[in-house]
Amino acid sequence: MNAFRRPSGSFSRAGIPLTPAELLQYATFAAAEVRGGRYLVAYDQAHRWHQRLYRDRRLDLWLISWLPSQGTQLHDHGGSAGAFTVLTGTLAEAIARPAGPGSGPALLERRREAGSGVAFGAHYVHDVRNLSGSPAVSVHAYSPPLASMNFYDLDATDGLRLLASVPTDDPEPELPGAARNTSAA
Repeated sequence: MNAFRRPSGSFSRAGIPLTPAELLQYATFAAAEVRGGRYLVAYDQAHRWHQRLYRDRRLDLWLISWLPSQGTQLHDHGGSAGAFTVLTGTLAEAIARPAGPGSGPALLERRREAGSGVAFGAHYVHDVRNLSGSPAVSVHAYSPPLASMNFYDLDATDGLRLLASVPTDDPEPELPGAARNTSAA
């Protein structure tokens, strides 16, 4: 692993988790480092390829590649806030929204084009997919560093149904067989 160079600016609140806005700054800075050739990207036909770029007690930073049709299952980050920046390609994001009066919960669909980023709090539930015909690459930042992830199914009447809570320090954990969504790579 290469030593990660921190962006300029003051992030001196020792032990206090970074804000979503600060995480987006880190993801954007790391994306520039990748574009500049500091880190190499690989691709894996069977699973999304990922590499940790940096971790300390406040920040967890990952580089992830997405081949066409690869994606995640609906999840949160176990209490960590996060952000991601798309370097190349286009990613689709479905964000879980609570049920409104007289209706069940919904997924809000967003396209995340190269150069765009999103920051989110600790209770953000989403999935991310590459629905395009070209590979995509993204940088993801979490604070506090990942310790677990929760995976969900969307039930039209009851809202989000927890499928599994998985202890992990990796954004691509192995899910128990019954919790795996077979439609996502």
